[in-house]
Amino acid sequence: MILLDTHAAIWLITESDFLGPTSRATIRSAVADGALFVSAITFWEIALLVSKRRLQALRTPSQQRMTILNSGVHELPITGEIAILSVELENLPADPADRLIMATAIKHSATLITADEALLHWQHPIARIPASK
Repeated sequence: MILLDTHAAIWLITESDFLGPTSRATIRSAVADGALFVSAITFWEIALLVSKRRLQALRTPSQQRMTILNSGVHELPITGEIAILSVELENLPADPADRLIMATAIKHSATLITADEALLHWQHPIARIPASK
């Protein structure tokens, strides 16, 4: 199971060069296996970035969500268990979206594709792939 961080999902649908060849190959394989996911918080984060004009979008957040889901990505809900775990994680940056995404990865034993240095270097055995690789 592969979980995309928000920016990795955006890079996927925009076909950005920021997404490296290892990540692309992993994503292609996960799509073929039906094992590529994002947390529902990703769509909240996309909508927030668009509303703050930190993400230039040619489509609305709802349209971007459908583009992501139509590309073979499945949405994972934020459960009460994931919400509680996200607060209990020690030494993780306070960003709520990052905490929820990491808690989702842990709960589902997923490999996280991210470019977020804090998430990549956080001390936990969860598997991670640098999105730029």
